[in-house]
Amino acid sequence: MKYRHLGNSGIKLSEIGLGGWLTFGRVANQQTGRELIDQAFDCGINFFDTANVYANGACETMWGQLLSRHSRSGFVLATKVYFPMGDGPNDRGLSRKHIMEQVDASLTRLNTDYIDLYQCHRFDASTPLEETLRAMDDLVHQGKILYWGFSCWPAAEIRRTMELCGDRLYAPISSQPHYNMLMRDLEKEDLPACREHGIGQVVFCPLEQGLLTGKYKPGQPLPENSRASDERQNQWIRDRASDQHTLQCIDNLHSVAAEVGCTLSQLSLAWILATEGITSCITGATRPEQIEENSKASGIKLSKDQLARIDEIIMPATFSNNQN
Repeated sequence: MKYRHLGNSGIKLSEIGLGGWLTFGRVANQQTGRELIDQAFDCGINFFDTANVYANGACETMWGQLLSRHSRSGFVLATKVYFPMGDGPNDRGLSRKHIMEQVDASLTRLNTDYIDLYQCHRFDASTPLEETLRAMDDLVHQGKILYWGFSCWPAAEIRRTMELCGDRLYAPISSQPHYNMLMRDLEKEDLPACREHGIGQVVFCPLEQGLLTGKYKPGQPLPENSRASDERQNQWIRDRASDQHTLQCIDNLHSVAAEVGCTLSQLSLAWILATEGITSCITGATRPEQIEENSKASGIKLSKDQLARIDEIIMPATFSNNQN
């Protein structure tokens, strides 16, 4: 496993991370969860990403139990705040009240004294930006978090954030965007803004929820036991996994993967890691062998010719991330 600095900070993350979005606290039971976490450590993964809203807190709770078996200094723990965690008017967003209450709730569920990376899960236009920035700065000073970042923030707000922080406040060091071969909106504005300010990228859905693994074949029914066929977790992938044009473009990538000597999943992750400014790919898994396969993407180098051929094959299948 290779490790990279997160932006201009001193902390290093594994090039492949493990996320808990649709698995921990929802699909994986305690035994399966333990197997997944142990496999991640065995593969050299040190970056674990969750959020308070995942399974309404159950993901954090499970991780608090499973990760406590490992040395706290041996991994980087990330979680998030923004989405509703109750029915009240202040149970959501990035107000000082919500942030301060939710960081304590997350610390309790995660069974830890501090969070390595605390992320604003979305931008909150209803809260003054400086209020959010001061709250995050205070959490760093209090020792409850070590670093902070954001997910899916507009480029204009990223630049305004860095201007407001200046030399007074602890500035964000990370961005968590939706980015992969099929989803490339990041390249237009957000990635340049982050590069300008030394903000690293920890991308989610790097395999587009399994589409870029090659498991979904053009002209064939959805595989049994796949995410797209599982009603508990297929709300974001069901339609795309049946799009024949997209599936054919993805299938055409096998020729490049064969030349590189890797699987399609590994090719897709290596493509992301070849992008300037990327620190880590947050992968999901329901089986330990998926973690092992994904981890082997770390260190794969793609030539300029191979990258150009990937673009030629896949660009006709790209789509916009309008839902964010």
